[in-house]
Amino acid sequence: MPGENLTRDEARERAALLSVDGYEVSLDLRSAVGEHGGDGPRTFRSVTTVRFRCAEPGASSFADLIAPAVTAVSLNGRDLDPGQVFDGSRILLEDLAAENELVVDAQCAYSRTGEGMHRFVDPEDGEVYLYTQYEPADARRVFANFEQPDLKAPYRFEVRAPEGWTVWSNGSGELADGVWRFAETKPISTYITCVVAGPYHYVTDRYERVFEDGTRLEIPLGAMCRKGLAPHFDADDVFLVTKQGLDFFHDHFDYPYPFGKYDQAFVPEYNLGAMENPGMVTFREEFIFRGKVTRASYEGRANVILHEMAHMWFGDLVTMEWWDDLWLKESFADFMGAFSLVGATRFTDGWITFANRRKAWAYRADQLPSTHPITADIRDLQDAKLNFDGITYAKGASVLKQLVAYVGQDAFLEGARRYFKRHAYGNTRLGDLLSVLEETSGRDMAAWSRAWLETAGVNSLTPQVLLREDGTVDELAVVQEAAESHPELRPHRVAVGLYRRTDSGTLERYAQAETDVEGPRTVVAELAGADAPELVLVNDDDLTYCKTRFDDTSLATLREALGDLTDPLARALCWSALWNMTRDALLPARDFIALVLRFAGRETDIGVLQMLHAWAESAAVHYTPPERREEAGRRLAEGAAEQLRAAGEGSEQQLAWARFAARVACTEADFELLASLLDGTVTLPGLEVDQELRWAFLEPLAAHGAADEKRLDEELARDDTASGRRHHVRCLAARPSEAVKAQCWAQVVESDALSNALVEATIAGFAQSSQRELLAPYAEKYFAVIERVWTERSIQIGMDVVRGLFPSYQDSQATLDATDAWLASHEDAAPALRRLVLEARDDLARALRGQACDAAAG
Repeated sequence: MPGENLTRDEARERAALLSVDGYEVSLDLRSAVGEHGGDGPRTFRSVTTVRFRCAEPGASSFADLIAPAVTAVSLNGRDLDPGQVFDGSRILLEDLAAENELVVDAQCAYSRTGEGMHRFVDPEDGEVYLYTQYEPADARRVFANFEQPDLKAPYRFEVRAPEGWTVWSNGSGELADGVWRFAETKPISTYITCVVAGPYHYVTDRYERVFEDGTRLEIPLGAMCRKGLAPHFDADDVFLVTKQGLDFFHDHFDYPYPFGKYDQAFVPEYNLGAMENPGMVTFREEFIFRGKVTRASYEGRANVILHEMAHMWFGDLVTMEWWDDLWLKESFADFMGAFSLVGATRFTDGWITFANRRKAWAYRADQLPSTHPITADIRDLQDAKLNFDGITYAKGASVLKQLVAYVGQDAFLEGARRYFKRHAYGNTRLGDLLSVLEETSGRDMAAWSRAWLETAGVNSLTPQVLLREDGTVDELAVVQEAAESHPELRPHRVAVGLYRRTDSGTLERYAQAETDVEGPRTVVAELAGADAPELVLVNDDDLTYCKTRFDDTSLATLREALGDLTDPLARALCWSALWNMTRDALLPARDFIALVLRFAGRETDIGVLQMLHAWAESAAVHYTPPERREEAGRRLAEGAAEQLRAAGEGSEQQLAWARFAARVACTEADFELLASLLDGTVTLPGLEVDQELRWAFLEPLAAHGAADEKRLDEELARDDTASGRRHHVRCLAARPSEAVKAQCWAQVVESDALSNALVEATIAGFAQSSQRELLAPYAEKYFAVIERVWTERSIQIGMDVVRGLFPSYQDSQATLDATDAWLASHEDAAPALRRLVLEARDDLARALRGQACDAAAG
């Protein structure tokens, strides 16, 4: 990544100097097919014409381009020597006029890392598929530009493609004389331009809406995927959610969708969940389900569709000036995804998923040493890349949910409407949003922002209950605490719920009061005189962002009756709080596992159940001391097998328990069951062992030496598809062999031959919790290579390697010391690299504290 960074100061200086009037980009992608000769990368021709103005004629600046070769550069009709002005990532522009025209003719490289113009060859039929992915700054890998979000401009794309292909971009396109020409876009940022090309399977639909004034809005809809996935593509459901979302956002935003058509492409080897390119949204193709999945998977896909749609307004129409205010789009889209999911689709329990899954991501991120305010300090592009994190997305969305409770939904949405109209096609900062919210709510948004957006860390809220002699509540208070590293106490709008058992044995809420928690201790006067509670839930209804704690009585009640809680959101909040206590070494891992084994089988929300499976596995793998790890694993495996057999035939719970049973399999009996389900000698009524489930069963068999290379090759022969090959690579890497691990390490660390998807699959198979001794030698190797990998590889691959190969299963003080030694001796390493290592160190230290907590329990 040398020379490819861009600092905030450089961007600000360039934005003050330049304004861009428009781009014309011509790409020749015919080189995507056919044989590739030579040792260098496969390339395509990119010709860009940029018209821009300069506020200080005679000044100098630069354009951005990352390309193997530049054929020609001209500025205002003057030919420039590419060897003199192009350094591999920037084109020097000197003696600028008031009005300028830059023309750059370059050979750009196809990508295998999911950054820039990604090229994928489908192993099933040999077809080639292309798509672009740019955020935060990879459009410069495809065409010359000014790569920063506040230099917006309209774009005209034209593309030459292989015969028989279809090409899509942000605007509508037509093929004439062998060239695809696309309508000029509205002014947008470089990182949300897009090109998708290839023999994609394409389905169309249409959205229509008549507004109150009689005007009609018609939006052509499209959805596409590889031809090999077409039999599995449920485009009707994608279109259903799309139309529901468009209805919802038009109802609430009072600003018609401004980008013409609305295409959605599900593309291979995608690094992200999705990307909000206006008119041409891209998604990872794993959202097309090849086998049976639970309702949670469909809910997750719908949420992402709506998240990206919200970006059409928050992010595309109105864009942050610089990545400091990334939250202005991501926090809002994350909140709006859940808000519209509940308000417009069949997934009316979406707030439960939000409380249980999204907030778990935020709570983890907010306790890392790299935590940061929601409005972050983003010095450069490497910082920006790492800030697509649980703070910017999930904490920001959680804080916005709290803001809605604080100012009211009507004031919040009216603020959004004014924001769109005031800043359409422009760029904004934090103050621009706060000013409209202050107008509509009458609240002091500056004080709210200081507490919630401009400080880091998560508070914990704990109930204190004093009872009278007659057993009623004398005083109920909420105690607020903060970590020493981030001591800020914040204002919280909360609902405090009181629960008790009924005559029928259920645990029900019988009293609730909303209040504003301020400072270290807040008395909830409205609950004085209430009957004594068996459970106090201080963030009932999940209005605020905090870690919920319990008093002794409440914790004792949950140990005995968590499954009797009838309200699914309250139950999810209790599970989340218990997991946070486990991570914070306040609850032994064995106790959390016992709660899961006792009550998870009664959980009705499938998303919560699947989250409990992940947490329980993590409790056994990371938070259980070595001397108890085998017993914890065995208990989980036995419990999973028991619940698998008890689950309803063909139910989602049966499928979830089957997948969990595979993940925690650890005994010969477990492996025999998986092998028998694979070969059909054992069947469970209602459980369809489809191809995806077959691979899920094969990975633990491979990891424990019960499925060799021959067996895995046989499975690949059954499923010789792109998905099958990824599964095959992961399973091969999982085998318990020194030679296998050495080969995996070499393929990922010493070579760049693998695509991003196969790097990800190899790392996932390499790191097996059951192979700690086998992986031990790679701890020292990891610290020896990560700086070189970070320097030589793309930032996406660098992130995958540094995160994925950290020796987390060598969970000892020695590994912690080795991590500290690397950090101490590499103070000048790239800040983004140090951040990744610091985060991994924190996870390891937290695991060791959890293990000590469990060991102390006796």
